[in-house]
Amino acid sequence: MFQITPTSRLRPSPYYAATVAAGAKSFITYNHMLMPTGYGDPEGEYWRIINGVSQWDVAVERQVQLKGPDAGRLAQMLSPRDLSKQKTGQGKYVALCNHAGTLINDPVLLKLDDDLYWLSIADSNILFWSRAIAAERGLDVEVSEPDVSPMAIQGPKAEDVVASICGDWVRELRLFWFRRTEIEGIPVVVARSGWSKQGGFELYLMDGRKGTTLWHLVREAGRPYDIGPGNPNACERIESGLLSWGGDTDDATNPFEVRMGRFVNLDVPDDVIGIDALRRISAEGSRRHQLGAVMAGDTPIEAPFWWLPILRDGRRVGDLTNFVWSYRLKRNIGFALVSRDCAVGDGVDIAHGDLTISAELTELPFI
Repeated sequence: MFQITPTSRLRPSPYYAATVAAGAKSFITYNHMLMPTGYGDPEGEYWRIINGVSQWDVAVERQVQLKGPDAGRLAQMLSPRDLSKQKTGQGKYVALCNHAGTLINDPVLLKLDDDLYWLSIADSNILFWSRAIAAERGLDVEVSEPDVSPMAIQGPKAEDVVASICGDWVRELRLFWFRRTEIEGIPVVVARSGWSKQGGFELYLMDGRKGTTLWHLVREAGRPYDIGPGNPNACERIESGLLSWGGDTDDATNPFEVRMGRFVNLDVPDDVIGIDALRRISAEGSRRHQLGAVMAGDTPIEAPFWWLPILRDGRRVGDLTNFVWSYRLKRNIGFALVSRDCAVGDGVDIAHGDLTISAELTELPFI
C-alpha cells in the first residue's frame, strides 16, 4: 500500500474527496495534480465507456488563460493552426510547437470572447511558455491559470445525462463548441469534448469550492443511466487512435509524425512560433510516422513503463510508444512511431525485456 506524501507542490482536485468516496484505487500525477486512473474494475470501467456513461475527474486538464487586447494575437503566435475564423463559443484542437517545430503540447483552444481564450492543456508547463512568449513579443495580454477544473461525462448515454442537467440545448452543440451556463447556481462551461471517441461532454467548473457538489449533482442525474466513475481509459483511447502528448511523443516529435499535419496551416503569419521549421519539415518530409501495431498472441501481456524498441530484419526502425490488451479485438495493440520506410502490413518484432513479440503494422485507428 503506497502513501501519497502531502506537499504544496501537489494540488488536490476539487473532485478529489468525491473520487476517493467513489472508490478510486489508483492515481497519477499530471500538471502537479492527482488524477484517478482506476476504481478497481478495469474491464467494467472500459465497457461503461463503450456502452453507457462514465464520470471522470479531469481537473488536471488545466487552463492557461489569455486575457487582454492581444489575447488573440498571442493565441495565434502559439499555434500553427489558422485561428482567424474561430468564433466565440468554439474550441479548436491545436498543436503548440517550439522554434524547432517540436510538438510541446496539444491543447484544445477555447475562445470565450475576442479578448479571452483558454488553452486546455496536456501535461507540460504551457503557462510559463505562454508568459515568456507574450513578454518577449511585447504583447498587451495577461497570462494566468484561472480557477477552472473540467469534469468529463463520456459514453453513448452522456448526452442524455447532460441534457437532463442543462436542458436539450446541449444536444445542438457541435464537437468542441461550448456555452457558459450555471448548474444549480454553479458556474460552468459546457463543451462537447473529451478524451474518448464514444461521445460526451466536459463541464468546466469555474468555482473550485463546488467540486464535490457538482460531482454529486452529475452522479445523481446519471443514476437512471447507470453512470459510474471512470477515467481517461487507456484501452479505449488506443483502440480509437487518440494521441497522448508526452506519452506517444518525445523531445523531437513534430506534428506531421503523429497524424497532426491537418492541424498545421503553413500559410499562417511568419511570427507564429515554429512555423519556419514546420514549413521546412513539410517540404523535406518527416523521418518517422505513426502506425498501429497488432501483436501476435491471444493473451494479455504486461505493459511497460516506457517505449519498446521495434525491429525489422534485426534493425531498429522505431518504438512502440504504448500498448494495451484490447477487450474488443482480443489482441495486444499499440502505437508504433517508426521510420518512413515502414508501411502498413509490414511484419516487425518488438523487444520487451527477454521477450521478442511478433507484430504487424496497421492503420490507425484500430476501431
